[in-house]
Amino acid sequence: MNAYEEYMKEITQPMRDELTEAGFQELTTPEEVSEFMSQNEEPALVVVNSICGCAAGLARPAIVASLESPQRPNQLVTVFAGQDREATAAMREYFDVEPSSPSMAIVKNGQLQHFIPRENIEDHEVEEIVNQLTQAYQTYC
Repeated sequence: MNAYEEYMKEITQPMRDELTEAGFQELTTPEEVSEFMSQNEEPALVVVNSICGCAAGLARPAIVASLESPQRPNQLVTVFAGQDREATAAMREYFDVEPSSPSMAIVKNGQLQHFIPRENIEDHEVEEIVNQLTQAYQTYC
């Protein structure tokens, strides 16, 4: 690992921890993504994490808050755009939507059920994003 990669790993670790401490499993390789999606039988929340400000100030806080909902996915996974590039690209192949980070998706049986792109995160309040997520949970979980 070169100095830049080491620096970025150190910088992004708290951003990763915010989700893993909330119960998310990180998928860091295309093989992990493929294995997860091939075994995905119940609704799962997939978060495409990002280093940007709207991920830090809006997406991750909203995601964590949404997990308080009594009706939510039991499976929680994340890929990190710009860091785990191959894993992120592999996950996006299942979405069939424009790449967007941060973003959130609900998948079931390896199929995209619902997608919240960056445009529905950026310039929105945390509460609005929580509402988007909890409505999706009620519909798909």
